[in-house]
Amino acid sequence: MSGKQKILVVDDDKHIAELISLYLEKEGYDTKEAFDGKEAVKNVAEIKPDLVILDLMLPGLDGYQVCTEVRKSSNVPIIMLTAKGETFDKVLGLELGADDYMVKPFDTKELVARVKAVLRRYEPKEPGDSNILRYPNLEINFSNYSVTYHGKGLEFPPKEFELLFYLAEHPNRVFTREQLLDQIWGYEYVGDTRTVDVHVKRIREKLSQEDEWGILTVWSVGYKFGQK
Repeated sequence: MSGKQKILVVDDDKHIAELISLYLEKEGYDTKEAFDGKEAVKNVAEIKPDLVILDLMLPGLDGYQVCTEVRKSSNVPIIMLTAKGETFDKVLGLELGADDYMVKPFDTKELVARVKAVLRRYEPKEPGDSNILRYPNLEINFSNYSVTYHGKGLEFPPKEFELLFYLAEHPNRVFTREQLLDQIWGYEYVGDTRTVDVHVKRIREKLSQEDEWGILTVWSVGYKFGQK
């Protein structure tokens, strides 16, 4: 593949996969298609895509299982696809590490817009921005999406990282869930405030609640990063 951003399209319906790829390639992306769960996991490891579009219902491993396997070794952004009428647990998908989801049938242009929005949120900050935040026992580096905690590196999926960085970038400032949803997921995201709660829960599971600084719940309002 070239130096263009790479997108892995995973769907057992070859017609849908080819259609998505066609639209993405018109927008300047390189694409690779996979038609079952095992092939998808293999391709993520081999081609290291910049984003994965992942159908929920797949032969072999379903979308949830693929997401779980991918998250063991990669923080690549994932947009899940689900057919209208299929059982789709959005909270479970988010807990497993999906970044966004769309319901079929969907407008292909909207999917392309979602792809652009997700990739745009992962672009490095411009030079001169404050890329590194430091607190006792905690360093958050936006340049390479790394978190050092008590001297050791921690793995954070992109959305968890961005939420942590944004809150830590504004210490003691209280944000509503709606504000965080807008800032981290963007206006294109169609979701509810449970999305924020799920990600805060996952961040807290990785950072000790005994530390001096952390994400605090402000009841009936939202969250802030502050001293406990």
